[in-house]
Amino acid sequence: MPVRAAWRTRRVLSVSLATAVALAVTGSAAVTAAARPAPASADARAGTAGLREVMFVGNNWDGTADVIKSSGDLAGIGRINVIPDKGQRLAEIYVNPIKLAFFLGIRQGPGEGHDQFVDDMYSTPDGSALVVSRPSFADVVSIDLATGRVNWRFPVSGFRSDHMAVSPDGKRVAVSASTSNTVHVLDIETGKQLGSFATGDKPHENVFTDGGRYIWNMSIGEVNTALDDPSMDWTKGDRRITVVNADTFKQVKVIDMRERLDAFGRKDLSDAVRPVAFTSDGSKLYFQVSFFNGFLEYDVATDKITRAKTLPKNPATSEDRTTWVNDSRHHGLSMSPDGNKLCVAGTMDDYATVVDRASFQEGPLVPASKPYWATVSGDGTSCIVSESGADQVTAIDFTTGKKVASVSVGDHPQRVRIGHVAADWNGPSTP
Repeated sequence: MPVRAAWRTRRVLSVSLATAVALAVTGSAAVTAAARPAPASADARAGTAGLREVMFVGNNWDGTADVIKSSGDLAGIGRINVIPDKGQRLAEIYVNPIKLAFFLGIRQGPGEGHDQFVDDMYSTPDGSALVVSRPSFADVVSIDLATGRVNWRFPVSGFRSDHMAVSPDGKRVAVSASTSNTVHVLDIETGKQLGSFATGDKPHENVFTDGGRYIWNMSIGEVNTALDDPSMDWTKGDRRITVVNADTFKQVKVIDMRERLDAFGRKDLSDAVRPVAFTSDGSKLYFQVSFFNGFLEYDVATDKITRAKTLPKNPATSEDRTTWVNDSRHHGLSMSPDGNKLCVAGTMDDYATVVDRASFQEGPLVPASKPYWATVSGDGTSCIVSESGADQVTAIDFTTGKKVASVSVGDHPQRVRIGHVAADWNGPSTP
């Protein structure tokens, strides 16, 4: 499995934290969490009549989103240009020296010489539009899936947009403004801001929890410097989880994993929480952290880390941490619907693997070129990983741990989200 020093992996946390917020905020053990995103509300389910479930794959360097089948052979259905207004946006940037400096900084930093045109995306409940965060343009846009045109645009504060989350009812979308330490919450239909809240340094993943009552934001600090030696960890900034009330946007709780890791005897590990997965009963949380080839198990009731799993290293992978883009070694985690298996993207080690949750024994190491994200197929039988180094999406069977399908997508696929389009949709009518 060849190594490339130049690869970009955005920090992502892929699975719902509904259990933890309900437990931490309310103190109740009678909560529900899911390996896949929280179930849609009755209103959202009713709105899927006449729609087709699909997967959206964001091609960061292309500025496109592939639409593929959500299960089976993952066959392509259509493609969306998410930067139809590129000329207008560039014209605005080029006449503003500060905006231009950040635009070029994103290209030369996390973009590895490429502009970052799509980080995250969600379809609206009625399947009529795709809402996309565009880092290099520091905005969020709604793209009409029938025409390919921009419905609305929201410029975020600061100079870069990042991860998003959609509420269980599909009506609100939260987006991180990574350079202003702010999360904006927008009406998904109109783009109007409903509220915002402050976070730690470099806000990243957002998750609606407890039926949409709370929003969790994970700030992961500075990941673009070369100060990656453990002795320099203090330079990474304020990394914390901020929990707010989703209606008032007032802070409810702040959580830092540093104390839990220290108590577990892993002072050597970063406290920058990356992708996570909960058991269905909410009793266990599995999470990845920066620089670590593996993941940890956290017992929610006792508030303690209980197990750590170290996964194999690829001998071809450099041990120079500065070559691990955005501080990741393994980045991408999902859980099978029955809760028995975890799927891990071994990002810098060029593989993905299914791990038995009870024994922590990994299955076959499935070769994958810089797998960036891990989620669950629409039918729940497979783990889906985006191979950013090979421009494809791959399905790995949860039962056998073997690869079952791959499909080519655009340049540098990253986020993969389940959503909906009209039943007869096969692409916009205009470019």
